[in-house]
Amino acid sequence: MSLTKTAKKDKILIVDDVFDNLLVLEAVLEDNNYEIILVEDSKIALNMVEESLPDIILLDVMMPEIDGYEFTRRIRQNQALPFIPILLITAHYESSVVEGLDAGADDFIRKPFDPDELHARVRSLLRLKHSIDERDQMANLRADFVSRFTHDLRIPLVASNRVLKLLLEGRFCDVSPQLQEIIDTMIGSNQDLLEMVNTLLEVYRHEAGCKTLKIVPCDIQELVSEVAQELTHLAEEKGLALNLELAEKTTETGSIVMGDRVEMRRVLTNIVGNAIKFTDKGSVEIRCHLTPTTITIDIQDTGPGISKQDQAILFERFRQGKHQRSGSGLGLYLSRCIVEAHQGRIDVTSEPGQGSTFTIHLPVATDS
Repeated sequence: MSLTKTAKKDKILIVDDVFDNLLVLEAVLEDNNYEIILVEDSKIALNMVEESLPDIILLDVMMPEIDGYEFTRRIRQNQALPFIPILLITAHYESSVVEGLDAGADDFIRKPFDPDELHARVRSLLRLKHSIDERDQMANLRADFVSRFTHDLRIPLVASNRVLKLLLEGRFCDVSPQLQEIIDTMIGSNQDLLEMVNTLLEVYRHEAGCKTLKIVPCDIQELVSEVAQELTHLAEEKGLALNLELAEKTTETGSIVMGDRVEMRRVLTNIVGNAIKFTDKGSVEIRCHLTPTTITIDIQDTGPGISKQDQAILFERFRQGKHQRSGSGLGLYLSRCIVEAHQGRIDVTSEPGQGSTFTIHLPVATDS
């Protein structure tokens, strides 16, 4: 015996305060094997949407309590809902197509309507719905794959580096200077790959909305000082000066921000580390500025600079700079995600050949 999968019926929610109109629409559409839900009260229908998740909504414009325009606006403002096409129906020629479309409706039809035209519009909107659902499903599958892949890839990378370090320590055999150099290179390559994997995993967590920030009072200037101290040796190895200028605290809260200390450290380490990485001579300057409401952190380098064209896309996902030392294109994107999650912003000013200045703006904690 063979089993065939039964196709899921498309669910149509029809909302009209005149019951006879509901019956007419049901009669026109019932032959197409739809699951049809009829509701006279727009307030009840609005509450039903989240529970029933219709595939399309047919909505009368002129209704008491909540009219079709407001109903549409509330659906579009509900971020928890997937995309649901909305077809507005009206018997009044003074009804505004512009207002309906601006509210978020996808199509508009006037009464008396041609049944064939109504069928065609419903089919068209359902095709759009199915296409968007399939796209979202594929995006979710890709994101889930990336999450699992990056998470699983970390284990062999960490294990590989552990074995290489034991080998470097001479645990298994004598290590010649030539072999030591090769092992050091392998460890460095593995570490670079591990950092890229960790960054990709963090990007996924932010985009999927499953990143939980541990918000606590954090002295951002203290954190800037720690990061500068940790990275000073990298600057010195390249013959660069790493200079830090802190702002004078003018309020009781000073440079305290409400944020996740680990995530903010990630941003500062990335931006300052990039400044050192792309600068071959000169210096990297870190300056903090305080106002009663905002702390601004400037990270200025004397590197090659960034073109206006590259600046426009610098913080986008997987957008690599054209410099030969550019990485995966995820570090700055992740930094932007983290800063924006703290109600701040990050931007860049630069001229080719004259260095770059990355600026982080964060709201300071209030006395209350």
